[in-house]
Amino acid sequence: MPTLDRSIILLITLFTCLASCTGAIRVIEAPPLPVATSNPGHSLAQRLEAAAGGATLVDCWDALVELKSCSNEIILFFLNGETSLGASCCAAVDIITRSCWPAMLTSLGFTPEEGNILRGYCDAKAAGPAPSPASSSSP
Repeated sequence: MPTLDRSIILLITLFTCLASCTGAIRVIEAPPLPVATSNPGHSLAQRLEAAAGGATLVDCWDALVELKSCSNEIILFFLNGETSLGASCCAAVDIITRSCWPAMLTSLGFTPEEGNILRGYCDAKAAGPAPSPASSSSP
């Protein structure tokens, strides 16, 4: 029974503290935020369509989503050296590494250096196979 009495006293004390604390809370009103529509050229639609290095903000986010979908291919590329990155994955790498923020890759866990490696691979893949020495004719 002594523990029951202690529990009741503790409970009453907690309710008293809670009641006294809630009465001390004041609501402070903040001034209204300025509306950005008074500045021309700063609407959301205009910012989304503004070209940054040839790619729009929407293009950058679309490329990021595409990279997320082919992240398994990229991980295998770095871990096992498998070179089977698809064309859509390489296109996304190209957009992000050339036209968007380098920090976008870090949101998927890749460093800017890894982005440069991917870009180098995709550039070489797009250029096609190197001509063999036997196929070049010398006069």
